[in-house]
Amino acid sequence: METLVRFAEGLGRFSARFVPSAFAIAVLLTLLTMALALGWVGAAPPVVLDAWGGGFWELLTFSMQMALVMFTGYLLALTAPVKGLLEKVARLPRSPRSATALMAAVSMALAYFNWGLSLVASAMLVRFIARRRPDVDYRLLVACAYFGLGATWHAGLSASAPLLVATPGHFLEKQLGIIPIDRTLFSPFNVGLTLAAVALLTALAWALHPSPERTVRVEPAVLEKLGDFVPPAKPPGRLSPAEWLDHAWLLNVLFGVLGLMWLARHLWLNGGWKALNLNVVNFTFLTLAVLLHGTPARLLKASEEAASVLHGIVLQFPLYAGIYGIFKATGLTDRIGELFVSLSTRETFPAIVYLYSGVVNYFVPSGGSKWAIEAPYLLDAAGRLGVAPEKVVLAYAWGDMATDLIQPFWALPLLAVARLEFKDILGFLLVAFLAYLPLVTLGFLLFG
Repeated sequence: METLVRFAEGLGRFSARFVPSAFAIAVLLTLLTMALALGWVGAAPPVVLDAWGGGFWELLTFSMQMALVMFTGYLLALTAPVKGLLEKVARLPRSPRSATALMAAVSMALAYFNWGLSLVASAMLVRFIARRRPDVDYRLLVACAYFGLGATWHAGLSASAPLLVATPGHFLEKQLGIIPIDRTLFSPFNVGLTLAAVALLTALAWALHPSPERTVRVEPAVLEKLGDFVPPAKPPGRLSPAEWLDHAWLLNVLFGVLGLMWLARHLWLNGGWKALNLNVVNFTFLTLAVLLHGTPARLLKASEEAASVLHGIVLQFPLYAGIYGIFKATGLTDRIGELFVSLSTRETFPAIVYLYSGVVNYFVPSGGSKWAIEAPYLLDAAGRLGVAPEKVVLAYAWGDMATDLIQPFWALPLLAVARLEFKDILGFLLVAFLAYLPLVTLGFLLFG
């Protein structure tokens, strides 16, 4: 274990020194894509430049959908009922090992429903468990809180690629049509692989807990700094009509009831859970957040905090849309598709897509924007090999989240709350990654 921790710390130092910011990576990928279009495909410079600038705004709808996934999940995590539920869950563990196993299972369960919810609620649960079980290894506890981002989110109800291709009007509709989620997220393969991954990582979280003499406990000063969301106080004295509305339940309840009525009617008329797509999932989480926050004042205060984590999506998605524009307009899609066909067979293609998507995700840690880049040539290659598109969507999705376990980008909100650095938890995450990778690779080899 000591050797593994030293190796993990070395990997953390390497990443800190050589892996630049997400914006810098997006710019470098833009330049690389331009170079490939010019040198490999032979596209004229004006064509490449026009494709890049023209593509910037082709994914605005998709960008807003991804922002809402994060925003609505964060909002829901700050509601009083979610906080109360997490406090009750924190009372369940009877030992340090059961605490880390529970943390892992809850993180993966929350991420299955919404990755934004998992990031925030898991960070809250870390605080509650650490206060009740000071004998738990704090590094492992925080690492387990990140498991959901590496094992279940892109197989669940906020999965970017599977939900996007199920949404009418998505940017690949002319090429793919609509692929309902019973062929992707709720397929027996995806459900079975998700359960296997959850079982493996929960057991691993139990087994990885160090002995008492080697346990690293949380410092009391750190616990004191782990703040809670503080709802706005009602103004003193007699309230004006406007103040009364902002601090009353009336408008939130009306909105919530209307939202739940629409959702029930939509599912009833469109085949139940098969009607779920990105828009419906976001609508559901927004409705629940409005209803559970209770008052407009509390909702608006929580919205300010939730919006603070959206800057990465807003800044980066137009750049990746520009890359998408180059792929689409210059013939680069066809060239890379031919390369994949030459390296794959129909049986091995899903596993190759899984591994490839995982490698790219380490450098482009955004499941939504990366799908815009990879989808055109992956689907082109799949068509040539006779591989069903839903297999490509799932292989991409699982690969996209696999290396999240060892990539610090999405861990930053969790680490900020936990007052740790990524190198503090990377050793445990690396062990989880090395256990999880063969399981899923084998799954996709059999799937092929």
